[in-house]
Amino acid sequence: MELFIVSLASLLAGAIDSIVGGGGLILVPALFAVYPSAAPPTLLGTNKSASVWGTAFATWQYARRVQISWPVMLPAFGAALLGSLAGAYTVTVINPDFLRKALPLILLAVLAYTLWQKKLGTDHRPSGNLTRQRTLACAIGLVIGWYDGFFGPGTGSFFIFLFVRLLGYDFLNASASAKLLNVATNLAAIALFASKGYIWWHVGLTMAVANVAGSLLGARLALRYGSGFVRWVFVLVVSLLILKTGLDAIRTW
Repeated sequence: MELFIVSLASLLAGAIDSIVGGGGLILVPALFAVYPSAAPPTLLGTNKSASVWGTAFATWQYARRVQISWPVMLPAFGAALLGSLAGAYTVTVINPDFLRKALPLILLAVLAYTLWQKKLGTDHRPSGNLTRQRTLACAIGLVIGWYDGFFGPGTGSFFIFLFVRLLGYDFLNASASAKLLNVATNLAAIALFASKGYIWWHVGLTMAVANVAGSLLGARLALRYGSGFVRWVFVLVVSLLILKTGLDAIRTW
């Protein structure tokens, strides 16, 4: 029964995650509720071992229909991988509580800006030459990759927002590119957790099947309904992230 519940949560998380990120809002609480006596690193590592497959398959599905700028995103993939490894190391020496308190305000600013700029992300018009785009994408990958390794919540949403705001992408193309970089940050986290024996592979692989199914469904919806649909799912997920991280921040005071 436990495996069925977390697999169902993984299915739903995969669908949400493939559109705008934020699947951890569903899957991580489900794992903690179903396995309350398990060590947190084990549950977090198991979550990553499942979600990376859904993210990878969503990336593949997007790449078939959306023209990902590989000369820009492949270097950014490497930067995100390095950033995530650095963030994972940083969390071993610095307490991330300061980010837990600041995150709701940062997300609120992202949401307010997105709602204020009603045409933000509606047109795909990459800004600047290839070198500028690559430099910005690598900087985004490094910084948000570090954040994902160090703390994590909202990583996909931050990738999407920055690709839209700084690179001139529409929400659909930004979501596709964010998936690719999320694969990098997930791989870095899995390497760290696996090296310390913090992954339940039998649970993770079962959830991975459900996560892939959900991801394929979510990506298909995004591709069918386009940037307007992705934008409003983005607004919904960021709103939920503000609520959750706000409650978490209040508990730390």
